[in-house]
Amino acid sequence: MALKYDKLLNDYDKHCQRIAKSTTIRINETPAEKVRRMRHLEADYTRWFSYYFPNFAKKPCAWFHKRLANKVIENRHIRALAEWYRSAAKSVHIDMGIPLFLYLVKGDLHYMLLIGETEPKARKLLSSLQAQLQHNQRILNDYGQRFQYGDWADGDFTTVDGVKFTALGFMQSPRGAREDENRPDYIVIDDVDNKRHVNNDRLMREAIEFITEDVWGTFDTDPDATDRFIYANNNFHKNSITNRLHQLFLQKQQQALQDGDTTNYYLLKVCAVKNLNDFTPEWPEKADAAYWRKKFNDIPYRSFMREFMHVHIQDGAVFRHEDIVWGQMLPLKEYDGLCFYGDLSYKAAGDYKAMLLVGKIGRQYHIIHVYLRRGSRAKCAAWLYDLYEDLKLERFNISYVIEGLFAMDEFVNDFDTEGDERGYHIPVTADKRGKADKYDRVESTAGFFERHNVIFNILMQQNPDFITLVDQFLAFERGSQANDDGPDAWHGAQARLNKITFVDKFQPRTVSRAERRSKSKNNY
Repeated sequence: MALKYDKLLNDYDKHCQRIAKSTTIRINETPAEKVRRMRHLEADYTRWFSYYFPNFAKKPCAWFHKRLANKVIENRHIRALAEWYRSAAKSVHIDMGIPLFLYLVKGDLHYMLLIGETEPKARKLLSSLQAQLQHNQRILNDYGQRFQYGDWADGDFTTVDGVKFTALGFMQSPRGAREDENRPDYIVIDDVDNKRHVNNDRLMREAIEFITEDVWGTFDTDPDATDRFIYANNNFHKNSITNRLHQLFLQKQQQALQDGDTTNYYLLKVCAVKNLNDFTPEWPEKADAAYWRKKFNDIPYRSFMREFMHVHIQDGAVFRHEDIVWGQMLPLKEYDGLCFYGDLSYKAAGDYKAMLLVGKIGRQYHIIHVYLRRGSRAKCAAWLYDLYEDLKLERFNISYVIEGLFAMDEFVNDFDTEGDERGYHIPVTADKRGKADKYDRVESTAGFFERHNVIFNILMQQNPDFITLVDQFLAFERGSQANDDGPDAWHGAQARLNKITFVDKFQPRTVSRAERRSKSKNNY
């Protein structure tokens, strides 16, 4: 423990040294120049932040940094939820930049309470703010020495003009927090959600009650008192504290709208990218679309969606990890039925294009080959023709089907166009039968997985398309925003195979009247 504490102190000292070195000042600046410069900086939060915190402002601030800061600065009574993606610089602005602007520029902060997941984490977050007050040469040059006494390691320090900063762990009672006549007027809760507790409903309810009762109850009840509250976290699970607060904020906003009243509940939701088609970033000054596309490809789909897009993907809600079975495939000639089934989407490149080759043998369904990628339908057609040639699929009795009732001529034409270039055509047809709700029809196949009658090609266990398909199965649940083109194509292939094998394999059996009577006493 002592070694760990020493390391923290050493890291803090090095951090302070870096701050001092990076915040150089103009020694020969005149008083008039200094006043003009400060007025210019203080007129815009992001401009002010970039000058005084060069260590953190290596990239220009994003639009959402400025929007939240302005909202908080301009409103003395606010409940703000910063639902921002991972690595969006939540802590830097909410724990340090905004409160220091309120304190140094506006003179509108007297007691800041910072609440982290644990008290040590909260103290560490507070240490950045204290280090700036003690060692930032630009702040010292323009605003003077403000730090007076206390230690971030104790989670408590005070400035020369009586402004107090305190750190607490989540669920530690802040009741009674006060410095002389001042109660906390700026409270931030930073990154307290964790995956260990999201399925414990009692703990999650108690967490919300802690925020709305203990934390908000810490503010002064005087109507003229300032009460700024900010909660910052990404929204990764439907049962999380963040999502429950999200729902509460929406409810309060809706209630105010119905009552014709204004609201102090402010929600700012920011994903890493605007969409997964071209990966246009929300903070382009920091990372471009190519970076986010690579990030998306480098980590599991469900992880990217939870951490960077606020999409709630609960693994195994319908299809469970333990029911994803990998095994050897049979020679194609041994299957009772074979079907290529495609779910190709109506968007040119927006959704996933899915095409699966599924074989049925007895009670088992084997997922043999998978195409599951973003891009044009033409690319999917090229993949199918390549596979057709590589495996000499003309030797086998295989159905080639595309899902959909609309625009099928256009869809089939993509495959015919590919065939025109190659000099032959794969007989792709449209599945024009009416279908039930997508969730219901895909969920209806879960029993095959539970009985381990669905087998994935073990030779493709590291194949990106198969990995994406498994991710989509695990993410599948009603109301989820996760992609489900792969599971939908699977259902189409499974239904088609059932029809094929029923005709080919069903053996009718006749029973005599005497035999029926012998088995039922009430049958006359």
